[in-house]
Amino acid sequence: MKRLLTLAALAVGGAVLAKQLKKNSGKAESSSVKESITVDVPVRTAYDQWTQFEEFPKFMDSVHEIKQLDNKRLHWKADVLGKPIEWDAEIVKQIPDKRIAWRSTTGTPNSGVVTFEPLGSNQTRIMLEMTYTPEGPVETVGDALGAVRIEARGNLKRFKEMIEARGRETGAWRGTIAGQGRR
Repeated sequence: MKRLLTLAALAVGGAVLAKQLKKNSGKAESSSVKESITVDVPVRTAYDQWTQFEEFPKFMDSVHEIKQLDNKRLHWKADVLGKPIEWDAEIVKQIPDKRIAWRSTTGTPNSGVVTFEPLGSNQTRIMLEMTYTPEGPVETVGDALGAVRIEARGNLKRFKEMIEARGRETGAWRGTIAGQGRR
């Protein structure tokens, strides 16, 4: 029985993967992820900690290093399914205690926004929305298997654990970056 269930799961997984690969066989199509979490800290604390980009490797498993080049530009080093990648990103909109939006300028095309919603004086909902375009077979397979969604969910959970255990931010950048577009 166990073997039959395993074979059925593999068949379903193979069908989903084949559908995704067929969908992506022409031009590269973008995928999106939307995840949220509620953290038991004030909105200012959650937002201020999120502005500490160089500390992301403490809660983002696949991120090895982020260098903040200036107020708007970041250089990322990470692994995607064991494959080392690097890219640059720029902050296109930043409103203290509300949102941070970005887009990549090199590497795998990606963009997104993180929003912060106060749910009272000591609770905040963090919403992460991200769009990316898988490049090559490794990223396409990872996308078909939901790797980015799983990673995003885990990263938010680890951020929650980190900020709630600490109870305060390690720093803050309270500047505003005015951008174009809906983000």
